[in-house]
Amino acid sequence: MVEALNRPFLAADVGGTHARIALVARSTDSKTPVNVLHYHRYSCVEWSSLGAMLQDFVVQLAGTPHAAAARHIDRCALACAGYVLDGVIINENLPWPVPIAPIREGLGIDKLEVINDFEAVAYATQFIDASETRPIIETAQPISTGPMLVMGPGTGLGSAVLLPGQPRARVLPTEAGLVALAPGTEREIEILRVLRRDRPYVAYEDVLSGPGLQRLYRVLCELRGGEASLHTPAQITGAALAGTDAAALESLNVFCGLLGSFVGDLVLLYRASGVYLAGGILPQIQFFLQTSTFAERYFNKGVMRAFLQQVPVRLIEHGQLGVIGAAGWFLDTVHEEEAT
Repeated sequence: MVEALNRPFLAADVGGTHARIALVARSTDSKTPVNVLHYHRYSCVEWSSLGAMLQDFVVQLAGTPHAAAARHIDRCALACAGYVLDGVIINENLPWPVPIAPIREGLGIDKLEVINDFEAVAYATQFIDASETRPIIETAQPISTGPMLVMGPGTGLGSAVLLPGQPRARVLPTEAGLVALAPGTEREIEILRVLRRDRPYVAYEDVLSGPGLQRLYRVLCELRGGEASLHTPAQITGAALAGTDAAALESLNVFCGLLGSFVGDLVLLYRASGVYLAGGILPQIQFFLQTSTFAERYFNKGVMRAFLQQVPVRLIEHGQLGVIGAAGWFLDTVHEEEAT
């Protein structure tokens, strides 16, 4: 097994919009668990299945300096949004089902391990430097070694908690994005009333995600007595940042306020010592987020305000973190299995 893990292997990070696939090799550098040898990002809607993307990636390797290694790939670490049930990864945000056995057989690999995509990102945060992050809320003290909350909106709303420990860190996966939406203003109560007309249960993910931002915009257009003229998250954020659509601007403001409130709740729930915000949306609105009501709502937790003022919030680019985290988790998990 040790010899096999010294060979390059596949690591994939699959979200609702993009799949990031890499050939990785174990690293001897303590600052990172693996070296990324070859990397490619796929658009999920352009492919018929995850298996087809993985097979295309392996074919690509034939034209790289890693062609020889590609002939001996027998391991894959797969980070994917959702959860595994009866051998299938369940996630309504993916454009196709993800059955595990056919993927393993199609690639001809011996071992395929699955981890939630935000678990993988959380695992990778122990290897990033503060210089690779951007501050949203600064504190007088650096991020400590306690639990770290990693969460963010993309196609869905992911969340996980990194628990530092020896001999290795652990990650607590969560489905926090699916807890019930708690409005904090009169406007948010109005929004919730509209959302409840066509669904018996409204979760934070229903508003704090790409589809959620679209939903907020449609609801606010209705409440403002107008028609929705923007139809994608990019159009809505673009119009909000440009100040060309009042409903889009209000939608992004509500989005940031609800996000601040939700992040504050999760920090209290896990007594986190720091927060990393990830996902596909937030890097695009960093400066808007910093001047929005995010911080006001984050701190607005009654007697716990002083505690939250000691918990920094920083923004990270998703990038290759998912594949690095999945690969690092895979190596550590296999070592642990060998030890027992």
